[in-house]
Amino acid sequence: MGSVYALTTTLRRQRKRGSTLTALIARITAASLFAIALAACVDDAPPATPETRVGESLADPVAAAQESALLHEWLEAAFEEQLAFSPMAQTSLGRKTNYDKWDQATDQAAAELSAWRKAKLAQLRSSFDPETLDEQGRLNFRLYEYDLEQDERAARWRESGYNISQFGGAHQNTPPFLINFHRVDTLDDAAAYVVRLETMDDYLDQNREEFEQRAGKGVMPPAWAFPQMIETARNIITGAPFDEGAPSALYADIIGKIDALDADPAAKAALKERAAAALINDVKPAYDRMIAAFEAASQNATNDDGVWKLANGAAYYDHQVAAATTTELTADEIHNIGLRELDRIHAEMRKIMADVGYEGSLEEFLVFLRTDPQFFYPDTDDGRAAYLAEATRVIDEVKARLDELFIAKPKADLIVKRVEPFREKAAGIAFYNRPAPDGSRPGIYYVNLANMAAMPKFQLQAIAYHEGAPGHHMQIAIAQEIETMPSFRRFGGYGAYSEGWGLYSEEVPKEMGLYTDPYSDFGRLGTEAWRAVRLVVDTGIHSKKWTREQAIDFMVKSVPVSEEQARKEIERYVVIPGQATAYMIGKLKIKELRARAEEALRDDFDLREFHDEVLANGSVPLDVLDDLIDEWIASKKAA
Repeated sequence: MGSVYALTTTLRRQRKRGSTLTALIARITAASLFAIALAACVDDAPPATPETRVGESLADPVAAAQESALLHEWLEAAFEEQLAFSPMAQTSLGRKTNYDKWDQATDQAAAELSAWRKAKLAQLRSSFDPETLDEQGRLNFRLYEYDLEQDERAARWRESGYNISQFGGAHQNTPPFLINFHRVDTLDDAAAYVVRLETMDDYLDQNREEFEQRAGKGVMPPAWAFPQMIETARNIITGAPFDEGAPSALYADIIGKIDALDADPAAKAALKERAAAALINDVKPAYDRMIAAFEAASQNATNDDGVWKLANGAAYYDHQVAAATTTELTADEIHNIGLRELDRIHAEMRKIMADVGYEGSLEEFLVFLRTDPQFFYPDTDDGRAAYLAEATRVIDEVKARLDELFIAKPKADLIVKRVEPFREKAAGIAFYNRPAPDGSRPGIYYVNLANMAAMPKFQLQAIAYHEGAPGHHMQIAIAQEIETMPSFRRFGGYGAYSEGWGLYSEEVPKEMGLYTDPYSDFGRLGTEAWRAVRLVVDTGIHSKKWTREQAIDFMVKSVPVSEEQARKEIERYVVIPGQATAYMIGKLKIKELRARAEEALRDDFDLREFHDEVLANGSVPLDVLDDLIDEWIASKKAA
C-alpha cells in the first residue's frame, strides 16, 4: 500500500504462532507521544494529528534507512535531554540517577522546559526532511513533531488546570512515589531516600506556592474539595514519629526498607534516626503550610463545578477534550454519543434482567444491586482480604489464558494491591501503576477498599480486566519493553487509545467464557454504561453548566454504582476536565476496527494478531490506529 503506517509484508509472513516478544520487537517501527505524566491540554486551533503520507519515500531506500537511523539516534538523545528535567521520572523508569532529588515545580522550571521544547521542534525541522526518510522514519518524525506541537500549545493553558485537588497533587502523590518507586537495595539508596525526606519541604512548598498563585486568580477546585484535601494532608503526618500512634505510611516504609538491608547495624540505625528527624523537622512543617494554604483558599472557593467558570473556560475545555480523545469531536457531539451508547447498553441490561427473572424496572434493579448485601463483601478486614483474594484469582485466571488473546506478552509481572489507607479516601476506586521497563518491578493493579459498599462483587471482574490484564498491563508493559522503539514512544500515551483499550479489555473476557455469573456480566455492562455516562456528565458539567449534584443523580439512575461511588467519580471529572471522555471514544474506535478487520479477512482473521497489531505500535492517536489496522488488513489480504 505504501502508507507510512505500513509494516513490511515480509515480516508479517514471518509471524508464526507462539512467537514471543522478540518477534514483536522485530516488526515494531512506529512512534508515539512522550508523556510520563498526564497528557496536557492544547490551544484553540483544531488538534493537530499525524499526517498519513501516502506513497514511497522519494529517497533512495538505503539512504532513507540511514537517515532514519540518524533520526532514531536524535530522538533517543532528545528523550534523555527531556528526562534530565525530571529526577522523579528517572526514578519511575527504574533508574537511580539523581536518586536524592525532586522535580522543580516553579514557573522558571516550566519556562525552561517550554523553551527547550520550542528549540527542539526547530532543530527537528531544520535537521531532518521527512521526504528523505523511510516510512517508519517519517512516522517517527511526524509523531515527535506532533508531541512538541502539543507541548507548545499546552504552555498556554498551564495555569488553567488545578495543580492540586482532592484527586491529586504533590500533597497526595509524593508519599506513594517514594513508597512505590524508590527502591532501597543498598545503604546509598536508603541515604538517597532520607535526603528526599529532608528536601521534601522544598518540593511541597513549590507546589503549594503554585497552588496559591492560581487560587489567587480563581483557578482552584470547588469548595467541597477542600475538606478532602486537608484530610489527606493530615493523614500523612499522623502516626509515628509525628505522634504516639502506629507508624505513619512514610515512616513505616523507610524503616522497613532499611531493616531489610544486609548492612552495618550502626549505619542503618543512623539512617533511621535521620529519617525520623526529617519527617518531624522538614516534612511535617511543609504539610502544615500546605494545610494552612488549603484552609485560606477554601474561604474564597465557590460551588461552581465546571471550568466554564474560568477565564476562557470554554476554550480550555474544548482542548482538554481534543487532547483526551485525539479527535475533533465537539462537546455536544460527545454528549450525544454518550446518550446513544447508554440507550444501547440499557437494552442489553434488560435482557440480563429477564434472564435472572427480575420483573421490575431497570432503575429498580439498579437499586436492588446497590443495596442487597449478597453483592458486597463485609466492610471489615476479612471482607477486604476476601476482595483482594478474589481480584487476584481473577487476574491469575486470565493471565493463565493470555495465549488465547496475544502472541507477544510482557515479561513484567502483574500484582494486585490495596490503595494505601492514608490516601484511599481521596483516591479513585481502581488504577494501574506501570512496571519497571526491565520487569524488575511488577505492574500494580490498585483497588480502593476504603468503603466496601463502593466495591460490589458484580463489578470486580470488569474492573480487574480493565486495570490489569488483558487491559492496561498488557498495553503499557508490552510497549515499554520493546527496546528497539524510540523511548519517547515506549513511555508515551494518548488517553483515547490507552483507556479505549482498557474498556475494550473488559468485554473480551466475555468471549472467553469468563463471565460465568450473569450478575458479573451485568456488572460488565454497568462499567460500560459508566463510561457512556462519563461522556454525558463530563460535557454536562464543563460545557452545559451542570452541578455536581445533577451529575451524581444522572449517574446513580443510569449505572449500578453506589451514591458514594458516583460522588467520587463525578468529583474526579470536575477537577480533571475532559479526561473521562477518552474511554468510550477509544473503545468505539477499537470495536469499529475489529469489525472492519473481521469483515474484510473473514476466515483469515486471527484475534491474537489483531490484538498484537493494536498494541504493536504503542499508544497512538485514533486516526493513526485506523490507518495502521487498514494497512494490516491490506497486507494480510495480499499475503
